[in-house]
Amino acid sequence: MSAPLSAADAIDAVNAANGSHAGHRALHAKGTLLQGTFTPTPAAAELTSAAHMQGPAVPVTFRFSNGSGNPRHPDYAPDPRGLACKLYLPDGSRTDVVAVTTPVFPVSTPEAFIELIRAQGAGPAAAVRLPLVIARHPSILRTMPATLPSLRPPAGYNTVRYHGIHAFRWTSAAGLTSGVRYRLLPEDREAHLSPRAARGRSRDYLQEGIRERLKQGPVAFLYEVQIAAPSDRLEDPSVAWPGSRRRVTVGRFEITGLETGRETAGDVLVFDPTRVTSGIELSDDPVLRFRRDAYSESVARRVASG
Repeated sequence: MSAPLSAADAIDAVNAANGSHAGHRALHAKGTLLQGTFTPTPAAAELTSAAHMQGPAVPVTFRFSNGSGNPRHPDYAPDPRGLACKLYLPDGSRTDVVAVTTPVFPVSTPEAFIELIRAQGAGPAAAVRLPLVIARHPSILRTMPATLPSLRPPAGYNTVRYHGIHAFRWTSAAGLTSGVRYRLLPEDREAHLSPRAARGRSRDYLQEGIRERLKQGPVAFLYEVQIAAPSDRLEDPSVAWPGSRRRVTVGRFEITGLETGRETAGDVLVFDPTRVTSGIELSDDPVLRFRRDAYSESVARRVASG
């Protein structure tokens, strides 16, 4: 029986596939920090007692990113894009929302994900290793119709929707608990580019584009949650819930400008989806629960090498 996957093993595998880049995140290494606010809707308080869902707007630090662990990865390359949000709560605590353009995770366990990473990073041997991984984890084939289109280059970070691929339990002040997944929907028109058109732009066109877009005014995303039915599985991020499930808009994120005060002079900023607050609990999703240790390992290496 093989030993359990450790966070160090996971980060080693990611670094082997993407390269080890001093001072950078193991994944989503290339990104842009921004600032703005979150304002809840009245419907939010009906689902959770979380402080940021009760009334006044709260400040937020945002980060748009590309999925690769290589900070020099071009913006036009096929990649999941990310939008991470750190909300600053009235009592001084924080909670994070982390979302990506892929609507589901390719596998249901961290061990399977690291197998996939190792196979993808195997060079010429990937042609042999990838089919073996897929044979062991057929969910990869099942999720491909949803995940592959999401890797297309977007026209901008502001023109695509982002999915929180994990489920959480939200509990209202009245004690009612709901399983939820969320997504962030752009108020700007959704748009992608063809691979050829994207390659005609600069290597940093997404980073440059969001800066230019903000000169025109704020960029906004609606925060929408999908409510699970009793039969829906909360612990498997590779399985989408039926589209017929109820959806509720619980708030609006507004990005107003660049954030220049963070990640300077040794500041380390971490967006961790397991950083929740009262009224929100983690589901039993093993990928979600593994992320806390993996982030801690990645942060330790960033600090040591930066």
